[in-house]
Amino acid sequence: MAKDVLCEVNNCKYWAAGNHCNASSIYVVSNRGKQASNSEETDCKTFESKI
Repeated sequence: MAKDVLCEVNNCKYWAAGNHCNASSIYVVSNRGKQASNSEETDCKTFESKI
């Protein structure tokens, strides 16, 4: 498992200083409902708005 997960989405409630994600787990899915070919075809389902 990755030791450090980096994220630049600073409006996510799990975003922390240094662009670190402080969620206890990360859930990423293919945004096309099939196997992804690159990172642009994936979505982070862990995201929650700070607001």
